[in-house]
Amino acid sequence: MNDQKDIRENCAVFGIRSSKDIFTDAYYGLYALQHRGQESAGIATYTNTNSDKGEINVHKDMGLVSEVFKGVYLEGNVGIGHVRYSTTGSSEIKNAQPLTINYAKGSFAMAHNGNILNADELKRILEGRGSIFATTTDTEIIAQLIAQEHMKTNDFIDGIKNAMEYLKGAYSLVILYDGKVIGVRDGWGFRPLVLGKKKDTYVISSESCALDTLDIKLVRDIKPSEIVVIGEKLESYTGKKHKISHCMFEYVYFSRPDSIMNEIPIYDVRKKMGEILARESPVSADLVIPVPDSGITASVGYSKESNIPYSEGLMKNRYVGRTFILPDQNQRERSVRVKLNPITSEIKDKKIVLIDDSIVRGTTLRRLIRILREGGVAKVHVRISCPPIRFPCMYGIDMQTHEEFIASKKSVEQIKNEIGADSLAYISLDGLIDAIGLPKEKLCLGCLTGDYPIKKAKQMKLG
Repeated sequence: MNDQKDIRENCAVFGIRSSKDIFTDAYYGLYALQHRGQESAGIATYTNTNSDKGEINVHKDMGLVSEVFKGVYLEGNVGIGHVRYSTTGSSEIKNAQPLTINYAKGSFAMAHNGNILNADELKRILEGRGSIFATTTDTEIIAQLIAQEHMKTNDFIDGIKNAMEYLKGAYSLVILYDGKVIGVRDGWGFRPLVLGKKKDTYVISSESCALDTLDIKLVRDIKPSEIVVIGEKLESYTGKKHKISHCMFEYVYFSRPDSIMNEIPIYDVRKKMGEILARESPVSADLVIPVPDSGITASVGYSKESNIPYSEGLMKNRYVGRTFILPDQNQRERSVRVKLNPITSEIKDKKIVLIDDSIVRGTTLRRLIRILREGGVAKVHVRISCPPIRFPCMYGIDMQTHEEFIASKKSVEQIKNEIGADSLAYISLDGLIDAIGLPKEKLCLGCLTGDYPIKKAKQMKLG
């Protein structure tokens, strides 16, 4: 994706229960989900002690999975994990997850992927009931709400169900409680959550690619509004149901291409996006070139449908990490060359189709096209496999103001001129929906259309 500083992946959650220690599997599971968050990482495990409730052990810190867990090992055959990008709450250690909640009924650890729309209102109500908050995340608000509802109902699962009645927004949760792993997916199904199994090992994960890493078989998606409890046996409960609204951007960008989400292979969707884009917006060219890595799969589809050869015209420096800081304009200009360098022998005097999944502000793409022209390319025809992003995301993606999007203010022709392309075309909304393969009414398209699945809530009262 262009402008990678502007739209960030959200987070990933992971839970596992087995007859053996699970720390190593949790580590590699999170490693496979690293693309969804690089600010912080954490793992919580459960060990039996002399007490009735056992003990929750947590290690978390700022940084990548490989950095956070260097020289660390946590015992336990049950655990949850998290990698994070901040969408609510600042990027600091106190907001790293999993979070542990201690209250009158005991304790539990929780990790969350998503964003709660009515978090501020819930926080005020909970503070009025006596809750004290140690973080600035909506994750803690969900956890405190579950704890209070547990105390009210005297049953942990009923506490979760009650909490779901009040939560408005996206939440895929993994909870570590009393030696069990619990997975919860919101009633809209905004964010993915899957269940895997191998022998006596069960896994809950944001994406199926983590299961593949551990040689765990994908069983199924956890359903919207479902509560899955993994203890001595697997149990399933149903919480508050809503209109299913799967995030289209999971298919376009966030999920790894080798994942399967809502029974649909992500790779197949992105390849079909490229095929449809080639049919909708053909052009005469010598090569199809992706912006790596976000445009690769769509480029394969575009090349196949158009019969224009596919080429690696840009080489990505895979050692530029999350800490690459760009304090001034000169360094930002140079950063494009550090990250992406043209293969001049391949592109010189060629007319190319440059494929990417989206344009945010257009600044990175403009610099990239300038570099390609300096490398001798004859023409640059830009094709984008997602319709123009014009509206903020409310459900856990870090794009929350109209000002971030070039398409909210400019026409396609104006954007083409601003980025310096010879032509520019986006896939149509109908083309995107066709590629995903789900009915329009089961997709969240809010950032494209401004029509959000959750309407503004009325003033609420907790029972």
